[in-house]
Amino acid sequence: MAEGMSAEGRSLTNALMRAGETARRAPSVHNTQPWRWRVRPDRLELFAVRERQLSGADPDRRLLAVSCGAALHHARVALAAEGWSVRVERLPDSARPDLLANLIVTDQGPASADAVRLVRCVPQRRTDRRPVRDEEAPAGAVDAIVAAATAERARLQVLTDDQVLELAAAAVTAAAVEAEDPQLRDELQYWTSRAAVRGAGLPAEVLPERAAQTTVPARDFGRAGTLPIGPGHDRGAVYALLFGDDDEPESRLRAGEALSAAWLTATDLGVSMVPLSGVVEVLATRQTLRRVLAGLGYPYLVLRLGIADPAHPEPSGRTPRLPAEQVLDTSPVSGGKMR
Repeated sequence: MAEGMSAEGRSLTNALMRAGETARRAPSVHNTQPWRWRVRPDRLELFAVRERQLSGADPDRRLLAVSCGAALHHARVALAAEGWSVRVERLPDSARPDLLANLIVTDQGPASADAVRLVRCVPQRRTDRRPVRDEEAPAGAVDAIVAAATAERARLQVLTDDQVLELAAAAVTAAAVEAEDPQLRDELQYWTSRAAVRGAGLPAEVLPERAAQTTVPARDFGRAGTLPIGPGHDRGAVYALLFGDDDEPESRLRAGEALSAAWLTATDLGVSMVPLSGVVEVLATRQTLRRVLAGLGYPYLVLRLGIADPAHPEPSGRTPRLPAEQVLDTSPVSGGKMR
């Protein structure tokens, strides 16, 4: 930490560093963690990392922006839980498109009770891809999850039974298209193998040992994992579509913030949530989801909600995280070299 810094400055800097650490736990597509934070005396700067973009599945950086938005919300919650008020500047410099946001601290006051509750859910949140129990999540919990997303200026539409069947057909089509694309197969193999960047990707322990027989098929990762699953069929699953009014970069970023808010709320309420991105990675099936929205929105992700099956043992594996020095640059406040 820079010499001569005041006690207040040190307190803020430490809070910013803790927020960056909390944001390391945010969810991202294939656990690519495509972000980097820079800590400055009064702010955090969030950058996209193109080297961890899925060039095959996500050429338009849609899922990269959603992933980074989730990290942005994690950092916001961490600061609010310590009483820091912030102003967010999204896409503040058109000449620097990789600078996605400035998170500027403006004041300090009482800690937000809601933020404290949510930040406690960060280490508990996980992606459990196994089928959920037949009992549906309580309507009140689903409503709270929808409200959490809406508060972040994105929308979450719960699908009807007929719309779930349309989703299922689209998911089958998307899987067939991606299975025929060698670039997508190679990309998926990389992020689910030991060849992936150390601290990133999806290890075998978080992937199901076999495909479940469910109405909406889960992604075929091209290899079996080691996570045991039971005989469930997701009969109690609720499906929702995360979408926005347009498909612009800022809206994608806000969708990621809404994803984080919804997921942490779900975790707090004991609801399992799993994002399904395959169906939005293929243009034709993404257009199908637009028709589900009657052409009034742009889909970013499908979310499966449900109550985890109590017969399933707690997963032993967790997705890894990149070393802090790869995602958190503290040189502006420590006098060190840029990393």
